[in-house]
Amino acid sequence: MKKKTHNKYDMGVIGNCAFMAYVDTKASIRWLCWPRFDSSFIFGDLLDDEKGGEFSVKPTAKIKDTNQYYVENTNILVTEIYTEDGDFKVTDFAPRFEQDDRYYKPLMMVRKIEPLQGTPSIKVVCNPVGNYGEMIPQKSQGSNHIRYEGFDQQMRLTTNIPLSYVMEENSFVLGGAVYMVLTYGAPLEAAIENTAEQFYTRTKRYWRNWVKSTSISFFHQEKLIRSSLILKIHQYEDTGAIIASGTTSLPEYHKSTRNWDYRYCWMRDTYYTLNAFNNIGHFEEVEAYFKYIENVTKQEEDRYQPLYTITAQKEITEIEMPLKGYLENKPVRIGNDAYTHIQNDVYGQVLTSLLPLYADKRFTNKYRMHTKKLVEHTLQKIADTMEEKDAGLWEFRDRPGHYCYTFLFHWAGASAAYKMAQYFEDVKMADKALKIKERAAEMIEKCYDEETGVYMQAAGAKDMDASCLQLITMNYLDPNSERARRHLLGMEKELMATDGLFYRYKHVDDFGAPETTFLICAYWYIEALACVGRIKEAIDYFEKVSSYANHVGLLSEDVDSKDGSQWGNFPQTYSHVGLMNAAYRISKKLDLPNFL
Repeated sequence: MKKKTHNKYDMGVIGNCAFMAYVDTKASIRWLCWPRFDSSFIFGDLLDDEKGGEFSVKPTAKIKDTNQYYVENTNILVTEIYTEDGDFKVTDFAPRFEQDDRYYKPLMMVRKIEPLQGTPSIKVVCNPVGNYGEMIPQKSQGSNHIRYEGFDQQMRLTTNIPLSYVMEENSFVLGGAVYMVLTYGAPLEAAIENTAEQFYTRTKRYWRNWVKSTSISFFHQEKLIRSSLILKIHQYEDTGAIIASGTTSLPEYHKSTRNWDYRYCWMRDTYYTLNAFNNIGHFEEVEAYFKYIENVTKQEEDRYQPLYTITAQKEITEIEMPLKGYLENKPVRIGNDAYTHIQNDVYGQVLTSLLPLYADKRFTNKYRMHTKKLVEHTLQKIADTMEEKDAGLWEFRDRPGHYCYTFLFHWAGASAAYKMAQYFEDVKMADKALKIKERAAEMIEKCYDEETGVYMQAAGAKDMDASCLQLITMNYLDPNSERARRHLLGMEKELMATDGLFYRYKHVDDFGAPETTFLICAYWYIEALACVGRIKEAIDYFEKVSSYANHVGLLSEDVDSKDGSQWGNFPQTYSHVGLMNAAYRISKKLDLPNFL
């Protein structure tokens, strides 16, 4: 029997839509990749405490307690550390604000350290690494900065801390506020204190204005705001891509070997992510994502892949790295072989994602100009792949099948294409879309099990799959029907764990039987409850499931229902999108007002 390992991700995340950094409750940077989300880490002791480098602020006295929180309605993180000699706090942020009609979002991390009481003594260590720990840069001292040589671009730590203390890693008494600005590429040449304070003020103002411009109901507003802010910084603004997570190889369960690199953009997430941004009234992010999807799909004459890089590149070769791994979980994988898989729900994902361009009058004609050919091509791909086995939503590596979820997105994609055909006034396309929709419905019905009253994972299978909850939430099944009621009851009986947590499935796959629940599935269940009118239960489970967030409100991919442990890559956009969409569904049922 496996030894139980209770796990909680004691980290907050900062970012500016160009990079993210993970800061733990002792003010150490556990993970930071530069210059892109999918680049090598420069600080990565999350995966290896020897090869991962270090960027820490450590007191010389014993730590009595810590407290970590976000500055209200921002992605600025504060870590307070209380010691026997005195207390201090570290404020971390990635600058982001409007400047010259553009967003200023440099590869720059700002750290402000200031005493709270007493005379705390601290030691600052800054030792970045390259090439996943294989390259140790040479350090040299400038007039008010330290250079780290060996990277593709110059890296500097500019600070008003005496440089010798940092170079020699000596402790010093913190008599007042000090600043550290780590840069990749263009260095900071301006005055340190004034610039850092100005950047802090402008970054705080930017995030608060962003939050004020969202349309969020009063239902668990604080959770929605945090999820929205976290989702926002997972968008690589340069291309519009939204990554699944900023980490790689955080295991789905201890010693499970289910360790994957999630620093890429999955087509399977498209519909849900765009829904989430639409629901909070944020179109800037939606428009950027549309452009990314257009760039992905226009290069594909044949198949769409399940995932692409943040620059819409196709090849994401998966390799294993000689690193210890998180809690010694191996292998550590860079890249993701799932890009080679056949996953046919992607076509419906693209079509349902394009529909708001035509259905929502807030989008103008310029976004519709080039998409008819794309719609026609993608609709044809649904027709071409209708009878084909694929890897399914969960990317099974050795279990091809006729999956219900794939057929559901064939049905939804064809429905969307029909509505777009009406916009184009294309009778031929509309007729074709209706025929494909009817065929998809026939395939979905092949997954129905008369004995249990449940739609199974695949045609001819006897295994249940939480993705089939979407038959209700996407209106394939009438939420008021007896068939929807029976289907939901059967899914609950088989796949629900404690507190509304849900397993994706329980059957053995190519890595054994799953041991943790999948958070997005719990939120799908909550949405389904709201759809069928079980509102009180939906609210109750929403509160219970959301309580599995960490101390600053961040959700992982997986949760162990037995002890509440967080597992999987973190934070997981899928989970936060699930929270946002479930909250929206409940608030609509409660008829709670949104405000702008």
